[in-house]
Parts: sequence; C-alpha cells; structure tokens
Amino acid sequence: MTETVVSTTKPQSVTAAPVRVAPVKRAGGRLRALDGLRLIAALMVALYHYGGRGGVVTQAWGSSPREQFPTLHTPFAYGCLGVQIFFVISGFVICMSGWGRPLRSFFASRVSRLMPAYWAAVLLVAGIFALPWVVHKTVSPSDALVNLTLLQQPLGVDRVLGVDWTLWAEIRFYALFALVVVLPGASRRRVVMFCACWTLAAAIAQGAKMPLLDIVLMPQYAPFFIGGMGLYLVHRDRKDAYAWGIVAVSFLIGQHYAVRELWNVSDPNAFAHRTSYGIVLVVALGFLAVAAIALGLLEWANWRWLTVAGALTYPFYLVHEHLGWVVIEVLRRDLGLPSGVTFLLTLASMLTLAWLLNRFVEDRLTPRLRTALTARAAGGRRARQG
Repeated sequence: MTETVVSTTKPQSVTAAPVRVAPVKRAGGRLRALDGLRLIAALMVALYHYGGRGGVVTQAWGSSPREQFPTLHTPFAYGCLGVQIFFVISGFVICMSGWGRPLRSFFASRVSRLMPAYWAAVLLVAGIFALPWVVHKTVSPSDALVNLTLLQQPLGVDRVLGVDWTLWAEIRFYALFALVVVLPGASRRRVVMFCACWTLAAAIAQGAKMPLLDIVLMPQYAPFFIGGMGLYLVHRDRKDAYAWGIVAVSFLIGQHYAVRELWNVSDPNAFAHRTSYGIVLVVALGFLAVAAIALGLLEWANWRWLTVAGALTYPFYLVHEHLGWVVIEVLRRDLGLPSGVTFLLTLASMLTLAWLLNRFVEDRLTPRLRTALTARAAGGRRARQG
C-alpha cells in the first residue's frame, strides 16, 4: 500500500509492494523518483482492474471493458505487472530500512506502517459492500473480523480486499528478512548470502513441489524481492559485482515466472492476450527503473509533489479495486457518463479517498502505534539503567 527515500546513513522504515513506505533521508536528499515509481505501479494495477480484465468488472461497467475500451483494453491487461514492480521496490527499501536496525524497531516500523490504513480499508470496504443497494458480494462478519489479522489467505477465509494477497507475500518476505538479516545484524555479506541462499532454495522448492516450501519460499515472487535487495546493494556500491549478479539472475528467473503465470495465449476465453515479449519488456522496464534510481540517474526528478504521490500509493492500492467498481456503477450505469470520463473520475475519486486515509488515519495512527510497540523496550532500558 507512503513516502520513499533512500539512505546510506540513517535508514528509516519503508515498505514496498503495494505497502506504505516511510521517509528515508540520505545526504543528497530524498529519492522522490521512487515515490513516483510506486504510484506508477499502483496506477498500472488500477488500469488492469478497471479495464484490463472481465468478470466482476463487466458487471460494474454494464458490459465488457473490451467494448468500453476497444483499443486500450489489451495494454491495460499488462497493468497487473505493477505488482512485480512493487516487489522489486519492496526488496530495495526493506533491505535499506533493516540496515543497522534492531529487530524490535524493524517489527514496530512494519506493523505501524502497514496496519492502520489496512484496517481502515477493510472496515470501509466491508461496510460499503454490506449496504443493500450495493450489489457486489460481501463477506460474513466473522470473515471480515479475521481479515483484520491479515492472515485470511493461509486460513482459507474469504478476503475483503482482492489485493491483499500481495500483502501476504510481503509479510512472508519481512519474516524471512527479519530472521536471516535483521536479527543477526545486517551487513553486505549477510545480504548477499541471504539472496543467494533464497534463490537456490526457491528453485529447489519449485522442483520439489511441496506446498509448505512454496508458502515459505515463494518461488514465483522471490526473484523480484531478491532483485530489489541486489539493487539496494548496487545503490551502496555500484561497482559491486556480486550485487549486479544478484540483479541479473533475479531478472532472468523473475521474467520466467511472470511469463509462466501471465502469458495466456493458449486460453481462447482470455479477456486480452498478453504476449511473452510484452511481459518480459514490462518486467525489464521495472528492473531498469529501480536500477536508474539506485544509480542516481533520476536524481533530477526531485519534485515535492512526488512525496505526496508516494504517501497516497498504499491507501490508493488498498481501496481502488472494490470501491472503484461502486463508483463506476454510479457514474457509468446510473448517471450515464462516457466511459473515458467515468474512468478518469473513478481514478480521481480513489486518489482523493487515499488522501483522506493518509491524512486522517495514517498520519494520526502510525506514529502512535509505533510508539506503543517500542515503548516497552525503551521502558526496559530505563529500568535497567536505574
């Protein structure tokens, strides 16, 4: 689900995937280009959800989005790859945020950044979908309560938010990184070994075809998180051959999984047919964009409004899909507005809602939750000193 800036000195907490990212400062200023890239990835996913697939979206528009956007529906279908770009960014910033940070601080940072907007989004979507005039399927009150834990997917519970499967992938990445890197203390050597071992283990898990290994090691998503960590090492030292090797191997494996999962040319009923070349190109552009930021090639993109864009990314990602359907139905089907106008107004309304969630939920609850989670450690230190 949000500000991202990169530091080589005093890393702050950040989250990638479509997850809230905290400001991180470095001597040269903010990496605002990373904020902008995160919003671009979120908008890609929104384009996919609104016009790049069928199913419930057809219900929202009143007819297939293919008819609403006869030229753009195929490019929109590639928007789902925004998730893979999110994961690359997440690997970059989580690696940076865990550098020199104790485990308790890392945990408090992740929970306080992730959960307030998520809780608000779950309650908001569940409440709106429960209204009698909203025709979309809602989940039971019991399932909605389980969703507040963010463990609904492994527990087999109906999900309130369709996008929260990416948060489940993020949580597993945080857990692996915390145990292997943060707990013993982050260092270049430890991160390199973590990336190498995870790459090998994920390949073994893929070959073993054991569900438990798949859950823990996430072979289809691991290359993107690992590639992001490699790019952070490049950011620290652009001449690091091991870091570049991690990035190269991660891209080669990651594009394979992206093509395998998303290339649907053999499905005659597919909403839009993605080509393998198109998928590889989008994945490559995602890696190249983060690499350009890591190398400092986009330092000129230092506009203040990109900070605001980064802050909106996570709440926008959380609410845009399901509540966007409701807005589309009202604007297109009830008010009869043209498809293009409806599309733009829906995006604008979701960005406005994201701003409200950031302003009145994240800005107020995030620091309080972080303080509550770190207060016990601070109190313990004072007691020992006394």
